[in-house]
Amino acid sequence: MQDSQVSAAPAFTPLRLGPLTLRNRFIKAGANEGMTPHGLPTQALVRHHRNLAAGGVGMTTVAYAAVADDGLTFAHQISMRPEQVPHLRVLTDAVHREGAAACLQITHAGSFTTMRHGGSRASGSASSGINAFGMMHGVYFQRAMREADMARVAGQFAAAARLAREAGFDAVEIHMGHGYLLNQFLSPLSNRRRDAFGGSVENRTRFPAEVLRQVKDAVGDGLAVCCKLSVSDGVPGGNQPADSAVTARMLEAEGADLLTLSGGRNVESPWVLFGSPMPTAQMKAAAPTALARFGISMLERSTPRDLAFRELYFLEASRVVRQAVRMPLAYVGGVKSLDNVAQLMAEGFDCIALARALIHDPALVANWRSGAVRRSACDSCNGCVARIYDPAGVSCVHGPGNDPALTRLVALQ
Repeated sequence: MQDSQVSAAPAFTPLRLGPLTLRNRFIKAGANEGMTPHGLPTQALVRHHRNLAAGGVGMTTVAYAAVADDGLTFAHQISMRPEQVPHLRVLTDAVHREGAAACLQITHAGSFTTMRHGGSRASGSASSGINAFGMMHGVYFQRAMREADMARVAGQFAAAARLAREAGFDAVEIHMGHGYLLNQFLSPLSNRRRDAFGGSVENRTRFPAEVLRQVKDAVGDGLAVCCKLSVSDGVPGGNQPADSAVTARMLEAEGADLLTLSGGRNVESPWVLFGSPMPTAQMKAAAPTALARFGISMLERSTPRDLAFRELYFLEASRVVRQAVRMPLAYVGGVKSLDNVAQLMAEGFDCIALARALIHDPALVANWRSGAVRRSACDSCNGCVARIYDPAGVSCVHGPGNDPALTRLVALQ
C-alpha cells in the first residue's frame, strides 16, 4: 500500500452526522444534474445517483429541489410537493441498495430565478432593486422580503424537509451559498437592509439560522440536517472567510449536523465556485435568449484573465472556518488526488465533497480505495456545467454522454 493510501485511510472510515452514520467520508456534492425536465426524477437521475453509490461514496446529494414554486430557479427543477414523494422514493431505494446514504439539497432561488409567478416581474430577496440575473428572463426587479415572507419561506423549508424524509432521504442540505435566497441575506453584495436582518454578520445570518432552526424542529431526529455555506464570495464587497466563520458558529449553535464549505456566487463570481474559467462558448450555445447570451458575454468580461485552476483552491478560506467551529465540516473545491484527501484529513476536515471528479468517474472513490488510481483524470474544463441544459442531463464532455432513452420518468413500484 502506498503512503498516500495510508495517509488518506481516515477518509474511508465511518462518520456520525446527527442521527446518520456514513460508511465513509466521501460525499457527492450537490450540483444541478439537469435530469428533472418535468419537475420529477427521470431514469437518468436514478441511474446517476445509483452509479455514484455503487462507486463507493458514503452519501450522494440530489440537487437541487426548490421548497416552493416561487423558489424555482428553472422550470426543469423539482419543486417539492407530496405527489413527488413516491417518485423520489425510487431514487433513494436505488441508492440504499448500493449501501450509500441519500441527501436532498433544498433551496429557494429568491432573485436568482428565470421564473415569473402570477405575472410578477419582481422576485423576493433580501433587498429591493434591479434583478441582475432575472432581468435576462423577464424578471426585472426584486423586492425586499418582509418578516411575514420570511416566516412563510422558513415554513416551506421545513415542509420540504418533511417530504424528503417521507421520500426516504437520510439527510437534507439547506443551500445557503452561491447567491440563492439564503445567501442573498448572508452576503453584503445583496443584503442592504437596515433592519434586524441587515448590517452585521450576525444580523445577516438571522434568517438563514431561523430556517435551520425550523428544519431541525421538523425533522432533526429523523434526518441529518446539513448546510452548504460559501466561505468567500471572492469579489470586493462580499463576504470574507472571517464573516463566514461567524455564520458557521451561529449555525453550529442551532444544531447543524454538517457544513459543506464552498464559495463564489452565481452572478458576481461563478468562476470562484469552480476555480477555473467557465465554458462560456458552450453556455452561449445553450442559452435560451439573446439577453441570456449577453449576460454570459458580461461574465466573460468580468472573469479574471489570469485565472488558472489550482488544487484545493478553497483551502485557505476553509481553514478559517475550521478554526472557528468544532462541528463536522465537508471540504469542497479542487480535490484531485489521494494526497489531497490525506492533507484534508490531517487538517481536521471531516468529509470530502466532490462534484466534477465524480461526474468524470462515478467509481473514483472505489478506485482510490483499491489503489487502482491515485489521481482523478478530470481536467476541470467545466464542460459539464453547460451540460445541465442538455436534454439528457449532466455528463463529462470527455465521455459518451447520457442515454437519451433514460429521459423518461421513473416507473413507480
